[in-house]
Amino acid sequence: MVARGVRSELDRRDEELLARFERDDLEALQEFYDRHHAAAFGLALRMLGDRGAAEDVVQDAFVAAWRRAVSYNAARGSVRGWFLGIVRHRAIDVIRQRAGQPALVPIDNALATADKTDVYRDVARTIDAQAVRRALLDLPDEQRQTIELAYFKGLTCVEVADRMRVPVGTVKGRLRLAMKKLRAVLTPPE
Repeated sequence: MVARGVRSELDRRDEELLARFERDDLEALQEFYDRHHAAAFGLALRMLGDRGAAEDVVQDAFVAAWRRAVSYNAARGSVRGWFLGIVRHRAIDVIRQRAGQPALVPIDNALATADKTDVYRDVARTIDAQAVRRALLDLPDEQRQTIELAYFKGLTCVEVADRMRVPVGTVKGRLRLAMKKLRAVLTPPE
């Protein structure tokens, strides 16, 4: 583990790439994409549950990073953390936008989808969802509520802190502990 305040070689390389963004260096953007696309897509997909929407969010995040590389501040964290923060905020915007709109599906698409259902996949999703629900119920109330607000309602740590009337650091600590417990319960043994 790297001590706080000590930058790794990867951090330095990412910072160099951002500096090259300001010179419109497309090779730097390609390298940055190669380094961070998988993590960004995984985060967006987890938050949105929709591949198409996740791809759009990731694309928007890369464009934002390209345009606003100058806004990165090394004192506030790593480039990767900064970039994944952009992804997270874009995904939250999509979640909030969806909340204000009814989910409409053209009737032709609905019928086509109904004919192509994969029973095994649906059963596996149901079983996975049940395991997650059980694991969430086993968490202490404060940790479960924090997870629900941050991940399922898309609130930021500051918004969760305001809603729960606790410091932001407490919210982050609860999230960290809850995720550690969930990972331990939900990760299959190797």
